[in-house]
Amino acid sequence: MIEETAVVVKCEGEFAWVEAQRKSACGQCGVNKACGTGTISRIWSQKPSKMKAINQAQAQEGETVLIGLQESALVQGSLIVYLLPIVSLILFAIFGEQMAGQWQFASTEITSIIFGIIGFLLAAVLVKKFSRHIQADTRFQPVILKRLSILDPDISGLIPKVTN
Repeated sequence: MIEETAVVVKCEGEFAWVEAQRKSACGQCGVNKACGTGTISRIWSQKPSKMKAINQAQAQEGETVLIGLQESALVQGSLIVYLLPIVSLILFAIFGEQMAGQWQFASTEITSIIFGIIGFLLAAVLVKKFSRHIQADTRFQPVILKRLSILDPDISGLIPKVTN
């Protein structure tokens, strides 16, 4: 399970909205100042990531929590979101090139490009359907595993108290 710390910003029944600070391994090497990837990572890592998580630990707003996501869900989702459009674009472009060879009036390059775009758009529709399908599937949703801090009721819940 992939785990990350986050802060609960809003509770909605059995779910909670949490914010996690994005982290990057970039910036740890000696060429950090001259690296384009490091610069982009500094820009993107400034913004917290907000997500809806299953609140099985009964966390409250303002608490620091440990959230988790199954590795298989991350791998499967990543393959579909990133790999399917690229593979579809390439396969459709190859198919378009083969079809252009059979059609005497069609340009091979233009037909290949058109078919590639069609393949990419078809994959985008499939990714959107997959996203809608997994929205209700708890295997693909982050879960609050445990509370790392509990709000101190003596000070009106303003100061988190760390628990072990």
